[in-house]
Amino acid sequence: MKLKELYELVIDKGIEQDPRGKERVNKQLQSLKKRYEELALKEKEEFDVERLKNPYSDTRILYGDVNKKIKRVMIGIDIDVGEVLLADRISEKGKEIDLIISHHPEGRALAALHQVMHMQTDIINMCGVPITVAESLLTKRISEVERKLLPVNHTKTIDAAKLLDIAFMCVHTPADNHVTSFLQKLIDKKNPDTIGDIIGLLKTIPEYKQAVKNNAGPKSVNGMENARAGKIFVDMTGGTEGAKDIFKNLSCAGVGTIIGMHLGEEHLKRAKEEHINVVIAGHISSDNLGLNLLLDTVERKQRLEIVCCSGFVRVKRK
Repeated sequence: MKLKELYELVIDKGIEQDPRGKERVNKQLQSLKKRYEELALKEKEEFDVERLKNPYSDTRILYGDVNKKIKRVMIGIDIDVGEVLLADRISEKGKEIDLIISHHPEGRALAALHQVMHMQTDIINMCGVPITVAESLLTKRISEVERKLLPVNHTKTIDAAKLLDIAFMCVHTPADNHVTSFLQKLIDKKNPDTIGDIIGLLKTIPEYKQAVKNNAGPKSVNGMENARAGKIFVDMTGGTEGAKDIFKNLSCAGVGTIIGMHLGEEHLKRAKEEHINVVIAGHISSDNLGLNLLLDTVERKQRLEIVCCSGFVRVKRK
């Protein structure tokens, strides 16, 4: 499989598992194409045309020949200069690394992380929050995230990959879509009654089972184990944490429990005020689950030799 083919496959599979549904994603892509066609020439020159076919701004080929054949891939949750040097060292020892994949975005994908957050408006709307409310609350949060990213030296790791001539890409939201879809379907099927039931169900999943051994297993940060769960919302995709003011609206929409990867203190405070239970499944373990589910679909087309690093452990499913 060529690098370009792998990238396109990852995007396609991400769209298939998008909580918004394939039809909604394609509709938004068509809307963006129309806006692009109406731009002035100067604006078109500055526009990231990759956005016209890839709805996930946090997933990009960051360096490398798109026609390069990919057989051995080093994958990590976070890739920094150290991991790039590690890939080069492994190649020196005779196991050439064709590509490095980071789950968390780097480079222009990190700089544009805020753009993918717009998908949260549709996801929250699907929970019962009016779309006007969701858009209003998230607009402020998206601007906040964009400002926080402005001073970041986001090309540092890519520069290292360029110097050592190692292909590099990041895959964020497509993987997060997989874990979100998988867990929401599991929750809907099993219909756990209490917070303890949710945690017990999560612990049957290999990635979370391993996290328990590392003292990083699923945990309730609001709600006793015998507390009733009510309507359960799996909130694990859309770039990063959304608006902290959304919890009141989620509560009014009937959401009783949120299952997330992580949650900041201010967000947790607001959730407590609205009497919403919060189960933190685990950040790195959830990232692992999403990547593994995505890789399972990729390897149905072509088997890859995967070298795990930086918190990633490959778990294959049938």
